[in-house]
Parts: sequence; C-alpha cells; structure tokens
Amino acid sequence: MDTLASLADGFAVALTWQNLFLALIGCFLGTIIGALPGLGPSNGVAILIPLAFTLGLPATPALILLTSVYYGAMYGGRISSILLNIPGDEPALMTTLDGHPMAKAGKAGEALAISGLASFVGAFFATWGLVFLAPQLVKVALLFGPAEYFALFVLAFATLGGIASRNQAKAALAAVLGLGIATIGVDGQTGVPRFSFGEVHLYDGIDFLVAIVGLFALSEVFIFLEHRAGGGADDKAVKVGRIVPPWKMVRETIPAMGRSTIFGFIAGVLPGAGASLGSFISYTFEKRISDRNGTFGKGDPRGVAAPEAGNNSAAGGALVPMLALGVPGSGTTAVLLAMLLALNITPGPLLFQQNPDVVWGLIAALFIGNIMLLAMNLPLVSLFVRVLLIPTRYLMPAVAMISFVGIYGISGSTFDLVVMVIFGVMGWVLRKLDVPLVPIILGVLLGDQMEKNLRRAMTIHDGDWTMLFNSWLAIGLWTFAIVGFVLPLIVGRYFRPKIADEPIAEGADPD
Repeated sequence: MDTLASLADGFAVALTWQNLFLALIGCFLGTIIGALPGLGPSNGVAILIPLAFTLGLPATPALILLTSVYYGAMYGGRISSILLNIPGDEPALMTTLDGHPMAKAGKAGEALAISGLASFVGAFFATWGLVFLAPQLVKVALLFGPAEYFALFVLAFATLGGIASRNQAKAALAAVLGLGIATIGVDGQTGVPRFSFGEVHLYDGIDFLVAIVGLFALSEVFIFLEHRAGGGADDKAVKVGRIVPPWKMVRETIPAMGRSTIFGFIAGVLPGAGASLGSFISYTFEKRISDRNGTFGKGDPRGVAAPEAGNNSAAGGALVPMLALGVPGSGTTAVLLAMLLALNITPGPLLFQQNPDVVWGLIAALFIGNIMLLAMNLPLVSLFVRVLLIPTRYLMPAVAMISFVGIYGISGSTFDLVVMVIFGVMGWVLRKLDVPLVPIILGVLLGDQMEKNLRRAMTIHDGDWTMLFNSWLAIGLWTFAIVGFVLPLIVGRYFRPKIADEPIAEGADPD
C-alpha cells in the first residue's frame, strides 16, 4: 500500500501542466528521433540533455522530458523498420523481419498499428514492474558495503557486452578507456593531479555531459558528413494503407505481446543486456512456439508484436537497476544516470527516501507518456513518415547547434567546447573501428565511485584484498560477473540475431 500511495503522490507531481507539456513534447521528439535511422534513444537523449539545461528545468521536469524521449524513441524505431526496411536502432532490427514484408503486402498501416499497440503493452506492464520491483531492490541494496558496491560495478562492466554483443574484447577495451578517462583530475585522497598535463581546466576531471554529447551527438554529425553529406532519405512516397487492424489480427497477437513483455523486462533488468537482447529473445521464442505454418519472416503480425513488446518492456526494465542501485541497465539509462548526477541527485538505495518526488513523479510520467504515445502514434503515422524524408543537410546542423549552444550554456567555458569536439572525433574513430561507445560512458560515470569504494574497502580492512570476497552477497556478484563475461563468449553466437552481420544504420548504438 505504501508503494501505491507513493505512486499516487507521483501522479500529483506528473499531472501539472508543465510536466504534461514536457511529456508530450518528449514523446513527439522521441518518436521522430527513433524513426530517423542511426540516431536511436541513446543519441536522442544525449542530444537533448543540453536543451534541458539551457531551459533551466528542475530535476523532475528534466527527467520527465528525457525519459519521454527515451520511450518515444523506442516506439519510433519501428517506423523506418516497417516502411523502409531500415531499422532506426538495433532493437528494431527484428521488427524488419516481418514488418517490412507486411508493408510490401499493402499492410503497412496495420503493421504500424500492431507495433504501436505491442509497444504500449510492453512499456505499460514494464512500468508496473518498475513500480513494484525497484523498491524491493532498494531493500537488498541497503545490505551493500564498499566491497559489495565494488563487485556490483565490476558486474556492470563485465556484462556490458551482453549476449548480443559482436565483440566482447572491444567492449572491455572501451570500458577500460572510460575508466582511464575517469581518473583524470585531482586525486580525492592524496590531492595530487593525475593526467592533467599541467592544464588547470582538467583539475576537476572530464565533465561527463561534455563526454556524452561529444561521443554521441557530435560523432553522429561526423558520421553523416562522411557517408551521407548532401543526401537524404528516399523521396519516394510511402503508402501507409489501412491504419486500424482487424480485431482478429489483434486477438492473435495478444499472447505474443504478453510472453514477450516478460522476456523483455527480464532482459532489461540485467545490467548491460538492454533492449537489443530483449527484442531478439522475444522474437526467437515466439517463432519457436508459434510458427507452425512457416509464416514468420513473411509478414506475420506476431513477428511484429513480439520484438516490439520485448524491446519496449526492456526499456522499462533497464530503469530498475538505474534507480535502485545506480547501475544503468542499458546505454540510454547510462545517459540518464549522467543527467541525474549532473543535477546532484545520486541514484541508489537512498533515492527513494531522499528524492521521492523525483523518482515517483518520473514513474507516473512514464504511465502518462505511454498513453500519449499510443494516442499519438496511430493518427500521426503519416506525419512521422514525412519526417523520414528530411535531408540530412538540414538535420545535422541542428544537432550540432543544440550540442554547442547547450554545453556552452551549462558551463560557459570554451575549453569544454574544445573537449567536446575532441570526444566527437574520438567517437567517430571508435565507431569506424566498431568499438561500442556505451562502455566508455559507463566508465566515465562509474569510475570515480568504483575507485572510492575500492579504497574505502581496502582502508577498512587494512589493505587485505581478500575482504572483497568476504560476504555471500559479494561472492554472488563476483560469480555473476564472471559468468556474465564468459557466457557470451561461449554461447553468444547461438543467441545473436542472424542479421547482426548485415549493415545497419551507421553509428547506431545498442540501447
């Protein structure tokens, strides 16, 4: 009952005119961002973080705006997947298998409607899972000491690659690079500058917002300039057709939505798995139990409903470890974690006690945003289709402008703009080498806390390193970390989608 009472208080926060307007704007922008190939939810949220600071939004409205963009982008990724056979991001890859064949058969509108309904079902029930699971996880988190937190951070880095990753070694390399960047600045224990090279501006370390906007937003601009300068989407009109699907089609997809919601939520809660794994597992499982006539891959509505429910429920599940433990469950929640830290709000066990208005207002806004997205995505499908035709020569300058103006508005430092450009170039190079960017961001975000907890644990136990394995909780976390790193190397090839090796939108990062 306390949980429901807290949720009611959250609705009182979310149902203000300002927060409703921000949720609506976030859902609209997120759907457009998700529909544009290559951007995806991680990039979309990173691009709009400077805008949230420039507008001077308090913590709760800013988070409502960005999480609405997050959920909207998960919805929007299906539009280009179904209509153009171009996934907006990796979680939408599986939607192309049956979504585009439906579009070619003249059922694009029905496919979009089924995917929108499945997205709503997955996100709605995942948000209920967030309501009840996150507070329980907080109770477990109160058992954590410095050694347990250090093991938890190791678990987060060990599982970053996930089963859907193409190269665990590159994910590990990216994590080490992120941890190295986190060491720049004055050592908090000794007061000695580290890797500052005599530059006073680096004494405070690297601002993670600068790193995020550079790695995601600016590198996206460089990618587009390299491969798509002057180009745009195909100007050929896309026929949507009938928008409202027949009731028989909806009824046949309901079991698939239910099963996929459960699989997706579990995948989202696991640190590092994210929506890509949720989408793939949902589609694979549904195909094995439902494809009796060999219709999957040829335009079966269940093949659209399953991955959409899976990836959207994974998006909600990824918020559980971020809010309760301070460990992001996906790339986008890592960006949202940076936003919270920038607002001097620390996710973790005490978040529900110290900032209940923020966390419960955010959860209530997720319910409202889901309803907005469902109501918006059906009648405005034709508008979103036209957005796909925007030439990149107009889109990318807007992204660059928001990045520069936003970062300068936050810090007022031209040095940060130079650092942002450096990170943009670095992100561009790493993408060309197929090195994931999310582990770098996670390393920058968690590196400082990881180091502090290790030092604190060593100090308490007089330098005895065996204390890192002293409790059953620490041993369990270390076990999961080892299994999470080794298991994908052994069985990952059986779980990766077959189309993972096909070329997708350049620069798209897993959610």
